[in-house]
Amino acid sequence: MALLVTRPQPDNDATAAALRAKGHDVLLAPMLRFEPLPFPDDPDAAYTGVIVTSANALRAIAEQPGFARLLRLPLFAVGKHTARAARDAGFNDVIVAEGDAAKLRLKVADSLRGKKKTAGALLYLAGADLSRDLAGELRQDGFDVVMQTTYRMVPVPTLPASVCDEFAANRIDAVLHYSRRSARAFIDATRASGIEISALAIPQCCLSEQVSEVVREAGATQVMVARTPDEAALFDALDRALGMPAR
Repeated sequence: MALLVTRPQPDNDATAAALRAKGHDVLLAPMLRFEPLPFPDDPDAAYTGVIVTSANALRAIAEQPGFARLLRLPLFAVGKHTARAARDAGFNDVIVAEGDAAKLRLKVADSLRGKKKTAGALLYLAGADLSRDLAGELRQDGFDVVMQTTYRMVPVPTLPASVCDEFAANRIDAVLHYSRRSARAFIDATRASGIEISALAIPQCCLSEQVSEVVREAGATQVMVARTPDEAALFDALDRALGMPAR
């Protein structure tokens, strides 16, 4: 029996390694494909900080012109995973929120309270598909925000044949979902492959309530949700789904 990880590359490899270290067999079916977009290099731009809600935004521009200049700026990261990617990329001043855009908005406001908001713009490195208008919310708070779309995640239309075979043979114990878009792509792919019923009959472990809404609406009844939006909590949800004792 195995677990199915739908997270995009390269993060799915780290997740698979962590699950295998816990004694699980793991199958990978990344449901979104990463595509970097050109990053406009403006040497005259006077940014005062960088905002990042996904490590993919840094991955997209790490080799593009102008990236090195950003390393001198403070960076606001949505959570620990993105903060770690920022430090690995060369940022020294990293301010970390608690895992979602709402908390990131508060972290930016708290960190910059009392500082001149006219000193320069905050640069928000974003993906093409956003679940909320963080830039607009920060502008409502009085900040000048420039948003640059640095990457997009393209849905993968089908599941690997080997994964379909495992579903058909009832050899998958649970599916792990990390985002609404990857969960939606998974549902669409199971329908295209004709295995939707068997795929949704097993536990669906979701990073947040927002992610869980997608699989519930598709008909899943065994849905477990992480208590906080991080991988450790998702693994705890997985343990609950599999009936494993609490750690």
